[in-house]
Amino acid sequence: MSDTTETRPGGDTFGFIRRNIREYGILFALIVIMAFFQIVTGGILFRPVNLTNLFLQNSHIVIMAVGMLLIIVAGHIDLSVGSVAAFVGALAALMIVKLGLPIPVVVVLSLVAGAIIGAIQGYWVAYWKIPSFIVTLAGMLIFRGLTMWTLQGQSIGPFPREFQMIASGFIPDFFGPDKPNTLSLILGWGAALVILWMQVRNRRREETLGIADEPFAFFVAKNALIFVALAWMTWALANFRGLPNVFIVMAVLVALYAFLSERTTIGRRIYAIGGNAKAAKLSGINSERVVFLTFMNMGMLAALAGLVVSARLNSATPKAGVGFELDVIAAVFIGGASMSGGVGTVIGAVVGAFIMGVMNNGMSILGIGIDYQQVIKGLVLMAAVIFDVSNKSKS
Repeated sequence: MSDTTETRPGGDTFGFIRRNIREYGILFALIVIMAFFQIVTGGILFRPVNLTNLFLQNSHIVIMAVGMLLIIVAGHIDLSVGSVAAFVGALAALMIVKLGLPIPVVVVLSLVAGAIIGAIQGYWVAYWKIPSFIVTLAGMLIFRGLTMWTLQGQSIGPFPREFQMIASGFIPDFFGPDKPNTLSLILGWGAALVILWMQVRNRRREETLGIADEPFAFFVAKNALIFVALAWMTWALANFRGLPNVFIVMAVLVALYAFLSERTTIGRRIYAIGGNAKAAKLSGINSERVVFLTFMNMGMLAALAGLVVSARLNSATPKAGVGFELDVIAAVFIGGASMSGGVGTVIGAVVGAFIMGVMNNGMSILGIGIDYQQVIKGLVLMAAVIFDVSNKSKS
């Protein structure tokens, strides 16, 4: 009798949340954290200028988190992403400032360099079976040293305005300079409507197949909240300076990788390898090639993050990227990924990244020292890991 209640379409809300606590727990956590800092900062957190800074300051974490999610789901880890981002940023600065190469050429060459770096590391992990922890730890040291050597211990900059626009530019309004930014409204509200339509379409398909497990009231409340939040955020930013260019980059990447991980064959293979590598191999999956490609992809995204950070800082510095790998890995684990692989979502990783970003931003507004910030972030990460372990033991 209880089994029928648990699995019937549109079952009880509490039972559904309990069964999907990993997915919805982080979303509730983000809402609670944002509400807390909005109250204690006196409303500063949700001001348009602060929302813009939140996206600009955390864009590189989100970009790398979607790649790190695939690495961790496959059962591996990449400790070199911060150093790779710094090294590619240094290469880009050298090509732009010293060699005077065109910006589009520099962007392409930088992404190719990142992909090559990821491929080299992935080769040793996938085909030689060297633990990814060791390979990428070596990569972290190697590319940190190469960054210092490339820059000769000095910062290189400034960059042309065209390059800075990657990270600090905003969508132009082709309908006139008056606020709100009409193009930003069209893009933001259009995206919110598309997301809502996709959710409704998926719900109808599940109901037709008789597999709709999510209670209807919960479905309506969740999607109404997401739609209103996106619409309000778009309105607030459109009345400020519009949507940042890097926000569009993040949105496209999140949509692309969410589709790749959930709706494509290679995405299912990554989860299969992380869930049970031996079974995946026996079922005919070329696990070596899949792991190789995930590292190659991670290198390319780290390179993109390096370009974004350099453009935002308007210079490439030897200290760039320090600690990035820790924030990225923490974001993925806080976002619900499992330490043992096979579990995690792109949306969860993004939510985890914004949890870290909101905490950093809120604590900075409150004047909390960096020492306490590190302690608090460490405790949050530990709580996420403990939750993962306890959740597994119960199941």
